[in-house]
Amino acid sequence: MTTPEEKLSLMKRNLQEIIGEDRLLTILKERDVKIYWGTATTGKPHVAYFVPMSKIADFLKAGCEVTILFADLHAFLDNMKAPWELLALRTEYYANVIKAMLRSIGVPLEKLKFVKGTDYQLSREYTLDVYRLSSVVTEHDAHKAGAEVVKQVDHPLLAGLLYPGLQALDEEYLKVDAQFGGVDQRKIFTFAEKCLPSLGYQKRIHLMNPMVPGLTGGKMSSSEEASKIDLLDSAAQVKKKLKLAFCEPGNVKDNGLLSFVKHVLFPLNIQHEFVVERKEENGGTLVFKNYEDLESSFAEEKLHPGDLKSAVEKSLNALLDPIRKEFETPEMKLLISKAYPTIGKQKSARVVSAADVISPSKLDIRVGRIESVKKHPDAESLLVESVDFGNGDVRTVVSGLAGIVPEDELQGRLGVFLCNLKPAKMRGIESNAMLLCASRDEPRAVEPLDPPEGSEVGEKVFVHGFDEGDPEPQLNPKKKLWEKIQEDLRISDQLEAEWQGNSLMTTKGVLKCRSLNGVPIK
Repeated sequence: MTTPEEKLSLMKRNLQEIIGEDRLLTILKERDVKIYWGTATTGKPHVAYFVPMSKIADFLKAGCEVTILFADLHAFLDNMKAPWELLALRTEYYANVIKAMLRSIGVPLEKLKFVKGTDYQLSREYTLDVYRLSSVVTEHDAHKAGAEVVKQVDHPLLAGLLYPGLQALDEEYLKVDAQFGGVDQRKIFTFAEKCLPSLGYQKRIHLMNPMVPGLTGGKMSSSEEASKIDLLDSAAQVKKKLKLAFCEPGNVKDNGLLSFVKHVLFPLNIQHEFVVERKEENGGTLVFKNYEDLESSFAEEKLHPGDLKSAVEKSLNALLDPIRKEFETPEMKLLISKAYPTIGKQKSARVVSAADVISPSKLDIRVGRIESVKKHPDAESLLVESVDFGNGDVRTVVSGLAGIVPEDELQGRLGVFLCNLKPAKMRGIESNAMLLCASRDEPRAVEPLDPPEGSEVGEKVFVHGFDEGDPEPQLNPKKKLWEKIQEDLRISDQLEAEWQGNSLMTTKGVLKCRSLNGVPIK
C-alpha cells in the first residue's frame, strides 16, 4: 500500500515549487487530496500541454481526486482573447483535444471531473462573492497578481483586473484542497492565499510546474508560431519545426527539447527510458535510463543535437498520432473551423465582425534590403532610401529618421516595410513604402524592426493567426485601415513585435526590436 510520503513524492516529481507542502502531507495522512487544474480556452493547445497532463497522471497515481476546469469566462476576461460568440465552440474544442491528449498517454478519463467555468461562475452566490472580493482588493494588488498571466496593455480593461479574483474564488467553489498550474501563476496563487481568508474561506495549497522553453528558447506560447508545435501538426510539420528548433551543442539552458524529454517523455515512458537511435558508425543506439544521464551526455557533446531532435520527433509523433486520428472526422474538422475561423475566407454566411474589417492580412508587409541612404536635399529631418524587395522591385522610401538613426546603421541592413500604402510625395520626393520602427516619444528613440535571422529579401511578413488572404493592392486612405491596425501594433516586454498580442512573423520566426520594449510600432 502506498504511504502518504510516497504519494507526496509522486505529486512533487518535477515540480518547481509547492506553497503549503506541510498542509499537503497532513491531508495525505487523512485522505486523498482534491486538486484542480484550469486552462483558459483561448488559442489552440500545443505540445507543452503534455507537461500538465503528465503531472495529472502523477496526481491520479497518487490517489488524488482531480478536476479539470475549462475556464471559458477567464478566456473572455483576458483582453477578450476569446470572443464571446466563440467561447462555447472553443471550450468544446478544448474539451475534445485535452481528453484526446489524456487518452494518448493512458490516463483513465473516468477518474477525472471536467467542469466549465460558466457552469457556476454566473451563479448568484459566485457573483456576490466577486463583489465582496472587489471591496477588499486594491487595483494595485489585482494588477500585480495578473501581471504574468493576463495580457498587459497601456490601458487595461477592468476585465483583466477581475481575472485573478475569479481564479482565487474557483478554489472555493470547486471545493478543492489545492490548485495546480505553471510557475507563471505564482502571483495569482499568493494573491488567492491572501484574499480567500478575508472572505472567510480557507487558503489552499498551490503546486507549480516550471515553464517549459519553446522551440526558440523562450516560453512556448500559442501566440508565437515558431516557438510551438500544435497538437494537430502533421509529422512533416513536426519535422520542419524541430529542424529549426534552438538546440546548440552542449547548451542545456533554455533547451526546449531537453525540457520536453524531462517533463513529458521520461515521466510517461513505462520503461522509464529514452532511446536515441543512431547508426553504428555514429556510435550506435543510446538508451538513457534517467534524465540526468541524458543531460550530461548532451552537455559533454557526446550526443549530437541532430540525434536528439530525431529521437524527440519519433517519441512526439507517437503521442500525437492518436490525437490526429481523433480529429480526422468531419465533425471534428467542422468544430475546428468554427472555433478558430480563418479571417478573410468567410463570405456573407456569417456576420462580419470588426476584426474582419481591420484584418492585418490586408497589409502588404515585406522584408527589404536598404541598398543606399542619403539625406533629403530639401528636408533636414528626412532620409531617402533605395530599398530592394527582390525580383527587380526597387523602391524609393522616405523616412523621418535623420538625426535619430545613423545612416551607417541603415545602410545594407534588412528592414520591414509596409508596401501597399498609397505613394506619397514628401518634400518633392515620392515615397513608395514605409519603414516600420519601434518608437518612443520621451526620451526620443527609434529602432527599425529586425526580421528573424534567415529572412530573405521580399519575404512576406504576417500576423500569426491572420496569415490567410491576400493583401489589398493599395490601401484606401479614406478607410484609414493602416491607422486602425497601427493602434494595436506594439513591441512586447520580450522585445517581440505584436498586433493585439499576436506575433508579427516571417516563416523564419518572430520580428523583434533590439532594445525598446513596451512601445508602439509606427
